[in-house]
Amino acid sequence: MERREFILASSGYALSAVGLPDMDSITRRTRTSLPGAVRVGQGEVAAVRHMVKALGDSASELGGGHARHLAVRYLTQDVAPWLEGNFTEATGQDLFAATSQLVHLAGWMAQDEGDTPELRGLAQRYYAHSFRLAAESGDPELSATALRGLAVQCVDLGYRAEAVQLGEACVEYGRNLDNPRTVAYYEATLANAAAQDDDRRMATKHLAASETAIGKPNAAPGDSWAAHYSPGRWAHESGMILSRLGDLDAAAEHLHLALDIHGLDRRRTRAIVLADLGGVRLRQGDVDGAMAIWRDFLDCADGIRSVKVQAALQDMRIRLRRYDGASEAQELRERATRLVD
Repeated sequence: MERREFILASSGYALSAVGLPDMDSITRRTRTSLPGAVRVGQGEVAAVRHMVKALGDSASELGGGHARHLAVRYLTQDVAPWLEGNFTEATGQDLFAATSQLVHLAGWMAQDEGDTPELRGLAQRYYAHSFRLAAESGDPELSATALRGLAVQCVDLGYRAEAVQLGEACVEYGRNLDNPRTVAYYEATLANAAAQDDDRRMATKHLAASETAIGKPNAAPGDSWAAHYSPGRWAHESGMILSRLGDLDAAAEHLHLALDIHGLDRRRTRAIVLADLGGVRLRQGDVDGAMAIWRDFLDCADGIRSVKVQAALQDMRIRLRRYDGASEAQELRERATRLVD
């Protein structure tokens, strides 16, 4: 399958995810569980949540290419039998919600592991099933977060109209949530999609809405990633949206802010922000500043297995070719070459 055909097929699948949920499935399962099915309680739900946190922390630090097989094995060997088990309706809702997080994490890890048709398709299927599980559990925040995964992937693939449509669905699902960080998360998702679609009016509108939301006091942390959307992550995403809109000074300011404030201490995340900031500095004409920032990026990137970090390394190497006469540029290119898979 050619890349264009793959994008068309996978983006259509992404949009079809909006129609997947079977809202009565948990009720039916509690009434028709098979004899001998394993008994599932809140202990199993807590176990899934614990594993999501442990595996998610590892992936955030070292990249999605680390330990994805562990997440998939846990999902298929431990959690899958629980989904077919014997549980109350309340426990079933909690179990489906927790499993939605685990499936979403597996999708994110696949997406971050590599840029191949197989991994892209795998990530989209995980995101779609995460959405279905979340919707069946009755959790709009988890539903919106799963749709965000699909929207971001459509942005990465360049399928702009679908990205905007999925971003709008994120915002709609999160409209009535009382956690301002979740609102900021979804508004920024739509702003990013709109910026990629060259819709400056829509991008500016939703970026402003996300800024308003992230500035409000944070509610108690929730179970989904959206509830942990930090000001640092917002500043990074906003910086890249502003960069796409051509406001390089504001972009650099936001990226510096992302590095300086609490909530952006994961090594993978810091590496990506440093790479992005170096690129913005170069576009501003500050070659020395870009190379200084990229030096920090290389220090941070060593040992991380992430397609985004690999792409940033390749981008930096290409951009530094025009400065081969400078010894520092040559040194940075040689260091980057050693880190590229």
